[in-house]
Amino acid sequence: MKKFFGILFAAALMAMPASAQVKFGIKGGLDISKLSISEDVVSSSNRCGFFVGPTVKFSLPIVGLGVDGSVLYEQKSSKVSNGVSEETIKQQQLAIPINVRYGVGLGDMANIFLFTGPQFAFNLGDKTTSLWSNVSQWTAKSSNFSWNVGLGVTVISHIQVTANYNIACGKTGEATVLNTAGKAFTGKSNTWQIGLAYFF
Repeated sequence: MKKFFGILFAAALMAMPASAQVKFGIKGGLDISKLSISEDVVSSSNRCGFFVGPTVKFSLPIVGLGVDGSVLYEQKSSKVSNGVSEETIKQQQLAIPINVRYGVGLGDMANIFLFTGPQFAFNLGDKTTSLWSNVSQWTAKSSNFSWNVGLGVTVISHIQVTANYNIACGKTGEATVLNTAGKAFTGKSNTWQIGLAYFF
């Protein structure tokens, strides 16, 4: 699936007409992540993180249609509880979202758009986090695949504000509890994101 979307996007770029408008920018924002575990061995609550990095968007000759992509350093965290005390799981990753977008003009000064597309992410930090003095541990995957759905607004052609939901496709990592003979429980991290970008 990951290879399929990568090949599809590369083909789209190669087929993109020379008349497409390209803008480069910088993007940053906040994450609100919720980690869910396949069984009730621990509970979790929402935690904030952030992301930042370069971004590019292509406005195609077809009215309203475009493509954007970014390379983002992202830091997420999730708070988990075993019913007695809480621990925080942190994750650093390189995220590459690629979105197809469709926009509608709101006069000369603004544009509102919807977007959706895949995101590929690669772990940059420690894969394993010890919890409750080695009673259990969280092991993040080296890479993961997710899907974005969101909306945004562009004002004065340079400033863009977005809100989206990032849905994990497959597990983000595993929680292992040692008092259950080392059994691993699947974990998924879905994320709300609020972003601000400036295009030059």
